[in-house]
Amino acid sequence: MSSKAKVAVLMGSDSDLPVMSEACRVFDENGVKYDLKIMSAHRSPDDVVRFSRFARKKGIKVIIAGAGGAAHLAGVIASHTTLPVIGVPMETKELKGVDSLFSIVQMPSGIPVATVTIGHTGAKNAAILALQILSLGDARLEKRLNGHKKDLLKAVREKNLNLKCVLLKRPA
Repeated sequence: MSSKAKVAVLMGSDSDLPVMSEACRVFDENGVKYDLKIMSAHRSPDDVVRFSRFARKKGIKVIIAGAGGAAHLAGVIASHTTLPVIGVPMETKELKGVDSLFSIVQMPSGIPVATVTIGHTGAKNAAILALQILSLGDARLEKRLNGHKKDLLKAVREKNLNLKCVLLKRPA
């Protein structure tokens, strides 16, 4: 983590760390600096507002906010900044994260929050979306993302080849 971070990865509680670490891993793999913080829209609202208002001045370009249950963190942040905010819904015991998803995705007009899927996959996708946003001004990141897309294509093609071999009962 660095004072020259381009992305802020925020979570409502330390219990969200196993999920949000997926986003951090993507940034580490791509050489993107990030700040990781616990911020609660309900337990530390003044800190959330202060962070949101000054994030741009600190060099942050994108904010990822993971939260569960009422999941107000991303929305509160988005109401205090013009930076892109990506919400990651956390899985909950009661409703398996659907409550978190609905809380993040149901933003009022004029306060957008990009919302990804629930849990680990959501955190990874949030990081990739943040990289795509950053790549608008970074040719190195654009190249890495193009490589990522090629790797995805290659994996699907290999699976199809293996599928044909299984159906024909012969080695790949």
